[in-house]
Amino acid sequence: MRPGVRLGVDVGAVRVGLAVSDPDGLVATPAGTLTRESRTGADLNEIAAQARRRGAIEVVVGLPKSLSGADGVAAERARDYAGALKRALDGVPVRLWDERMTTVDAHRQLRDSGVASRRHRDSVDQAAAVLILQAALDAERSTGSPGGEVLTGRKPRRRAGQDRQQGRQS
Repeated sequence: MRPGVRLGVDVGAVRVGLAVSDPDGLVATPAGTLTRESRTGADLNEIAAQARRRGAIEVVVGLPKSLSGADGVAAERARDYAGALKRALDGVPVRLWDERMTTVDAHRQLRDSGVASRRHRDSVDQAAAVLILQAALDAERSTGSPGGEVLTGRKPRRRAGQDRQQGRQS
């Protein structure tokens, strides 16, 4: 297990949830919720500032794949956000982590812990970011190497037939 703080990011259309790990990379905890600022990029700048302040070795961004494992519209938006974040981070690696069902799990955990459903919106993005980051930490601890997909700046190639699955023409 590599030592070092990691940030977890759950990207939504309106809000961005943040989580942070301890320096040993064992436990993820909530670190805040930012308002998505598509026009100004203030949310990206804040994440980059937190990464620098905390000395993060990487940022793990949730990738909301469809249940079949394919990238849909939400995954493409998360990839675009992760690319913009990578540019703002200036050298800190960004890793994409398959986050299927994390928001559902986050709502379930909040409900089970007694948080009123009308208050979920205030904390669900942070809870989802914690689930994303903790899954990445646990996977690295169990396999000895970081999982997920390293963001390289290029969009991944589509496999033959994947375009037809998603209703696109080749």
